This record gives sequence, structure tokens and C-alpha cells, in this order.
Amino acid sequence: MDIAIIGAGKVGAGIARAWAKAGHAIRYGLRDPAAARYRPLAATGALLAPAEAAAGAAAILLATPWPATEAAIAALGDLTGKLLLDATNPLAMGPEGLGLAIGHTQSGGERVAAWARGASTFKTLNSTGFEVLGDTQGYPQPPVMFVAGDDAARKPAVLGLVGELGFAPVDAGPLRNARLLEAHAMLWIDLALQRGQGRDFAFGLMRRAG
Repeated sequence: MDIAIIGAGKVGAGIARAWAKAGHAIRYGLRDPAAARYRPLAATGALLAPAEAAAGAAAILLATPWPATEAAIAALGDLTGKLLLDATNPLAMGPEGLGLAIGHTQSGGERVAAWARGASTFKTLNSTGFEVLGDTQGYPQPPVMFVAGDDAARKPAVLGLVGELGFAPVDAGPLRNARLLEAHAMLWIDLALQRGQGRDFAFGLMRRAG
């Protein structure tokens, strides 16, 4: 599958490398594809302008910082019929430090869907760090990764892409449940940065034997 990666930071690049190893063709959507800082990405995919990357892709991963997300989506052009995996979290600094800018009545995932009109938007790959997203090896069981979205016909394809990264993919219901997944991501961030867990941990889903 041709997959466009929008957001060339550690999250997007790490996931792209893992998908490339699984046999997918990666298309990086970059504001300046010729910039020297992006040259290392060429080892795993094509360096293209955002609209060109999205136009030729069957699926799009959105891995941008929240303040840049609306503009990044606008630069992609017509997204009608595209499969959009939203790995962003609506983070902002507040009086108590880093937290969610929105979440009680609307999630970042729902806002992304409104900006990306015509796309089938799914919230996923947002609830652990780039260290895990790019490499799920070494854990006693596959880390869990939830997928929330409204397009039931295309959800299996998203679950499959998530599974190819080494996660145990779990259907988390409709896109409005992104409000739960983004809070789940905030828990990971707090545990990693404030509670001494470090960045190299992941959540698991266990079922009782028998």
C-alpha cells in the first residue's frame, strides 16, 4: 500500500520505517522536500510536497504537532475517499503544565475529521511514545493500540495497518471515542514524564486464562 506520512518528526518517521519494513511504499509530505534535514528520510520513502504525497496514497498518517495540524490538512488538497489515520493529540500548555486543549465535548480526532472533509478519519497510534511506535519488539506481549472511527467498512484495513506495526489492535468504537483515547494518551505522557516510568513503556490488554 502507498502510505503518505504527514509530519516528519520522530513519530511519523518511526512509524514510516516500520511500515516500510512491512513492504509498504512510503510517501513523505514535506513543506520543503529539498531541505537537507529531510535527506535521511529518503532511505525509506519518496520526498514530496504534501498534496502530491496525499494524492498518490491509499492511506495517510497524520503525525503533526497539534498547532500545525489544521494547516497541514489544508495543504493536502482534496481528501475525498482517503483513509486518514490521526495520530495527533490536542496538547497545549496550561497553568498546571502540559494538558489537553480540548476533549470533553469534542476531541482532536473529531476536529481533524471536520477539517479533512471527505476522508475516512480514524484516531489511532496516539497513546504511546515514538520509541514504541517505531519498534514494538521486546515486550512480553504485543502492546495494545486502540482504533476509533465511524467507517465500519474500512476499519479492518486500519486495524491491519496497526497490527503490522506489532501492536495488538483493538476496535475502540466510533470516532467520538477519540475523546477517551486522547485522555489515555495524556495518561501515558504524565506517567512517562512526571511519574518516573520513562518513555519506553506501553499499555497492554490482558484477558484471564480459561
